[in-house]
Amino acid sequence: MRYTARHIIAALLMAPLGAFAQHAGAPHAAQDAVVKELMTKELQDIPGKEVLMITVDYPPGSADPIHRHDAHAFVYVIEGSIVMGVKGGKEVTLKAGDTFYEGPDDVHTVGRNASKTKPAKFVVMLVKNKGAEFFIPVK
Repeated sequence: MRYTARHIIAALLMAPLGAFAQHAGAPHAAQDAVVKELMTKELQDIPGKEVLMITVDYPPGSADPIHRHDAHAFVYVIEGSIVMGVKGGKEVTLKAGDTFYEGPDDVHTVGRNASKTKPAKFVVMLVKNKGAEFFIPVK
């Protein structure tokens, strides 16, 4: 199943990653990220927990709003380059093969495609409470 970012934020579904904001300064409106659910699996030996695995395709210039996940989030970049950061931490630029981690209490302050001309794609594996929404907007 494929989701556009607008569908996600509107419904705050468990699967994909929410609405992605337009990148400031882009000459034209940046396209929303596309999030695809790969699998959800209950962790039988850890009661009340499940894993959600998704891919995120960032078109050129795409960025996401400030949010948190209430989950352990493990990111692996497949292609392109992305910029990630959490509150109190440094922004990092990741390229294909690089990884990033966010904890359940982290506020994801920076998440964007590092390029205004090339797409980027990454996989996210989230360990979260079973049935809980994982994308939580932060104002």
